[in-house]
Formats: sequence, C-alpha cells, structure tokens
Amino acid sequence: MAKAFASQGDLSEKTITFDEIGDGLWAFTAEGDPNSGVIIGDDSVMIVEAQATPRLAGKVIEKVREVTDKPISHLVLTHYHAVRVLGASAFGEVDIVMSEKARSMVVERGQEDWDSEFQRFPRLFEGHESIPGLTWPTTTFNDRMTIYLGKRRIDLMHLGRAHTAGDAVVYVPDQNVMFTGDIVEDHSACYCGDGHFHDWPGTLERIRRFGLDAIAPGRGAALQGADAVNGAIDSTADFLRSTYSPAARVALRGGPLKEAWDAVRAECDPKFGDYAIYEHCLPFNVARAYDEARDIDTPRIWTAARDLEMWEALQT
Repeated sequence: MAKAFASQGDLSEKTITFDEIGDGLWAFTAEGDPNSGVIIGDDSVMIVEAQATPRLAGKVIEKVREVTDKPISHLVLTHYHAVRVLGASAFGEVDIVMSEKARSMVVERGQEDWDSEFQRFPRLFEGHESIPGLTWPTTTFNDRMTIYLGKRRIDLMHLGRAHTAGDAVVYVPDQNVMFTGDIVEDHSACYCGDGHFHDWPGTLERIRRFGLDAIAPGRGAALQGADAVNGAIDSTADFLRSTYSPAARVALRGGPLKEAWDAVRAECDPKFGDYAIYEHCLPFNVARAYDEARDIDTPRIWTAARDLEMWEALQT
C-alpha cells in the first residue's frame, strides 16, 4: 500500500493575510493555500477566485467587509480547478465569469477533478457538505473581455495555455496590477498536472511585457514592485524548466515514470524543496511532464483512481 499523499497530511490551519496592492485592490493569501483577489469599483466589488468551499469563501467575504460595504457583483474564476471554484455559492447571485475554454473543462473533467482533489485535500474541503454542485459560469469569453465597475475598467484576458488550457488573467489598468491565477506563483510549487510545459513560458513572458507594478499570484505572497514581479516570473519559469527537462530526457529514451520521478527530484529538491505544496504537486508534475514529452498534448484527466495508481507506481 502506498503511503499517503503529502497533501492528505497537510492539516494545520494557515495564517491569512490581506494586503492592499493598489488603490482598492486586495490580495487574500494564506501560506500557500489558493489566493483570492478583491477589486473594489465605484458601486460594487469583483472577487477573483472562489476558494474550495463556501466555508473558505466566507473568510474572503469577512475580509472584504473590513474594507468596504459595497455589494459583490462579479466573481471571476481564472481556471476550473475544484479548490478554486467550488466555494462560489457563498457569494450569492453574482455574475460568474470564466473563459470559454475553462467552461469546457468543467464539462469534460469537472466532477473528476472534484473527486480527485477531495481525496487529496481533506483540510481544504472541510464543510464540503455545503457545496451545492459544480460551479458553472454565467458569462464566458474567448480571448478578451472588459468589465466596468462604474468607471473602473477590468480587463480579462486569455494570454495562452499555462497552468491549464483555459487560464485567464485579470488586469486593472488604472493601477497596472494583475491577478494571474496559477500562471505565476511565489515561493510555492506550480501544480502542473493539467499544465502545458511548452506554452507556459511564453505566457509568462506575455505577462512580463505589461511591466506590472504589482501581482497577486495564484499562491504565495502578494508581489509589489518590478523586482518582486520579475523575480516571481523568473522563479516560476525556472520551476517549469527544472521539472520538464529531466522528465523529458527519461521519457524520450523510453525510461519508466519512476526514473523520471527520481531525475526530477534530483534537479528540483535542492532548489524548491522548501516551497509550499512542493511535495503535494511533485508526482502530478512529473507524470504530466512525462506525458507531454511523449506528445500527449491534452492532459489526461485525473481521477481519484488514477491518482492512486500513479502514486503506487512511484513508490515501487
């Protein structure tokens, strides 16, 4: 019997921070747990990322109410993962926005992803009984759309495949601030199990070209100033290279997944072993890198059963 996933033993509550990263822009972070963003407009509020459950979404709402009493009108979901979206019902009757590709991934693998993540993240899914079902958008877009909260303009953009095929970023031009979802991380491992290693670096560079003053990444601390922003982009790119290249070398000469796992550990452990959720992500990252090197372009669907089969193979 394989040992438990690292994430199954991650049961300690995380310390929440709530940082203002621009005028009326806030980053809700929690020591490597999924981040949320808050954008306060003239008359209403947009939330970026819903959290895993209504219970956790309630913690975001508590922080919002510390800084504004304006109603929440929009919820933007940068991609489809269960830990990002299943808390949506806590926000009430709001406009739920995601990319059209992200919606298609809910259709294709939403329930399977929920089952997979529920198995692996018991702490994040405490209170799961209050989740009414899969989260569906009320509005979708392809490459770009703009939402106005009064006079405040918010641009939603699909800049390319990265963490998933349907990633969106949320850009607030009047402050030159971006909420990147899991395309960019800070001192937190990237989850690459549904990722696109070949496309992701180019998407990072498109973000860099904005010359941003601040970023709220998908996980990790809010980043303010050009040095912090570029440092996080650089470290994310290095994480991707250091994961993909060793796995690809093994896959391309026909070596087994366990050998790829060992090769990635040898490269990544010294550099990233202390990153948040590193052990949580590593087996899925190696499996996806191994597949992509063998020209499997669309990530295979993770299910609770496939998770366990993969994990068992890495223990032998």
